[in-house]
Amino acid sequence: MGEWFILFNRDPLPGSWNMAVDEYLFRLAQNSSNTYFRFYTWLRPTASLGCSQDVSRVVNLEECQKRGVDVVRRMTGGKMVLHHLEVTYSVASSRTDIFTATLEGSYRLISQALVKGLELMGLKPTLASTTVSAYARSNLPCFAYPARNEVEINGKKIIGSAQKRTGSAFIQHGSIPLVKEIELLSAISFGLDPSRQGSMTSLSDELGWEIGYEEAAEYFRQGFEQYFGLELRPLELKPEELELIKRIETSKYASPRWTLEKLEPAEV
Repeated sequence: MGEWFILFNRDPLPGSWNMAVDEYLFRLAQNSSNTYFRFYTWLRPTASLGCSQDVSRVVNLEECQKRGVDVVRRMTGGKMVLHHLEVTYSVASSRTDIFTATLEGSYRLISQALVKGLELMGLKPTLASTTVSAYARSNLPCFAYPARNEVEINGKKIIGSAQKRTGSAFIQHGSIPLVKEIELLSAISFGLDPSRQGSMTSLSDELGWEIGYEEAAEYFRQGFEQYFGLELRPLELKPEELELIKRIETSKYASPRWTLEKLEPAEV
């Protein structure tokens, strides 16, 4: 029936490496009945683009360079996200008996598991019921507004997620800010009014105290285990797996041809 694994990266990692690891987990999920969870964070501030976004419309590359912000392109869709002081999660699986065979069904289930993690912190999150149509058509960044089935607290977005599906397999990953960085986000994105910060929030804002990455990730791990009724087994990547991930990173996520031009390399 497949096993459930967790890869908990405790040290901050470069954005290109983070994206390469997620792609590798997606490949594992495509070829097995196992489910893979992962928690990670970022070595430097990094803007991630949805796979089909036009970089010139969504992120100011000159400002990114000036402020030391890296830029990567995800394998998933969705809008631009500024990653830095946050918990990032990913889930990869082909188990339609658990996650359903649809994007909306699996997205909602994972959001509900994330809600459980927030509830364990003492917070009261809900799922957004609709997506603002003007936001859906815009080039605004991900955290400008909540979208349907995304997690919010008092109408403010606390988790932004994106998913890719191939057949029965999917990967979903998402950003959970520990603190808000509205000034930096506004500086590197186009069209985001800094006054919009009232529509987004962070774990530390909602808790009223500063929570760290490992502590927050542990709450979400417990939330996933309780929601799905399972115990996650630690995943250790072998040297040959790390070498393959490095090749994926070099050929794709560290390459300007993919990041800036959306040109997919030959599969490694």
